[in-house]
Amino acid sequence: MNIRGRNKVSPEFNMSSMTDIVFLLLIFFMLTSTLVTVNAIDVLLPKAGGKTENKKSVAVTIKKGQKFYINKDKVSFKNLEKDLIESLGGDLKQTVIIRGEKDAPYEDVMKVIDIANKNKLKMILAVKGR
Repeated sequence: MNIRGRNKVSPEFNMSSMTDIVFLLLIFFMLTSTLVTVNAIDVLLPKAGGKTENKKSVAVTIKKGQKFYINKDKVSFKNLEKDLIESLGGDLKQTVIIRGEKDAPYEDVMKVIDIANKNKLKMILAVKGR
């Protein structure tokens, strides 16, 4: 006599439901990662070529108390634009390096950036690396 139970459990495992879940999670993370934006300013960086050119640059330093320096010469804000253009020597393709002191007011740095924008000068905002 053959006595067997009718409710026999199969030892096999079906992976199709597990792969569905994995693909749904993959799609979810792909969609949400494209919605995340980085809080940064979009800038166009110059491309580096094989040769380098030795271009002179002018540094404008801003210190606390509305103290402005072009290279190492102290200038007043009233004469800053005139002295900056004179120090460039008429070559407006040179770069202006804006060096704002850590404790300098943001407004003073923006004044220098406005002067550079008004005269269509290339500028670099210098910061200390990590």
